[in-house]
Amino acid sequence: MKKIIVFYLISFGCLFAQSNVGSTAAPFLNIAIGARPISMGGAFSATANDVSALYWNPAGVARIEGSEAMFAYSNWFADINYNWSGAAINLGGMGTFGLSVTYLDYGEMEITNLAEQDGTGQMFSAKDMALALSYAYNLTDKFSIGGTAKYIEQSIWNSSATSVAFDLGVLYYSDIMGIRIGASISNFGNEMNLSGKDLLVLYDIDRQIDGNNDQILASLKTDPFPLPLLFRIGLAANIIDTKDHLLMIGIDALHPNDNNESLNIGMEYVLYDLIALRGGYKSLFLDNAEEGLTLGVGIKYNFAPGLGFYFDYAYQDFGVLDNTQHFTLGLRF
Repeated sequence: MKKIIVFYLISFGCLFAQSNVGSTAAPFLNIAIGARPISMGGAFSATANDVSALYWNPAGVARIEGSEAMFAYSNWFADINYNWSGAAINLGGMGTFGLSVTYLDYGEMEITNLAEQDGTGQMFSAKDMALALSYAYNLTDKFSIGGTAKYIEQSIWNSSATSVAFDLGVLYYSDIMGIRIGASISNFGNEMNLSGKDLLVLYDIDRQIDGNNDQILASLKTDPFPLPLLFRIGLAANIIDTKDHLLMIGIDALHPNDNNESLNIGMEYVLYDLIALRGGYKSLFLDNAEEGLTLGVGIKYNFAPGLGFYFDYAYQDFGVLDNTQHFTLGLRF
């Protein structure tokens, strides 16, 4: 337990350190998933009690009773479609296994060049993808751990970059007011750099010599960029917890390697274990942040014990970038 406390203190200390801004590859890895956690302002690492925990804190999937699948869709900026799907299977004493897929499609765009600035008539596309395998285990009835290994790929036209990364998470449940403490490290992995036939060029090795071969095929080498490493620590508590009413609040502190530190806060009110109202605020204390107010609703219905579905919606304000809307459908079985 002492080691856990020390880990939390070190993580909070990181909040006062400096960080680079906009200096990483694969920024799509930091796009939040799941309408429920998004509507709670992203303050979810200490709650993480559904399959979206595969993204927020992999230790949380160990707390899922039975098995669960989720499909999430986000209407992102500039007609960009952001899709995520995941499933977690609880094997009892053997722990919980999870699988998730992230897919970001930028759509088709017309190719332009200096000679044909209105377009050549050809089209190109760009896509981001991540495949992840997770495992979580309850060490005790109060303490859970989890980890994720994922394959990451970014592609644009005929060039691409790949990497492998890992997430680690811990989650602790206390006996006081349902207080929970969660912490996670996301996207710890190799650097990424683009390669592909788009980077092939014809090169003259020595322009000072006449008559040599000035059409040698060569490849441009791009600089490598690190992944968006993120340290997240959260605290959540049940303020009201009765048969018909549940009021939960949460707060997350974030320390990324590609931006400054910030706080997320959020709440969820559940009536009759059927309807949920949620709200939150993202990126507190982050200078020049466009993210802010988040709101959402959800409905859950159980056909039988351990069998049911839920649907969640979230609205997120992005300031001058207008807003994004998020939809989630989940199945419990």
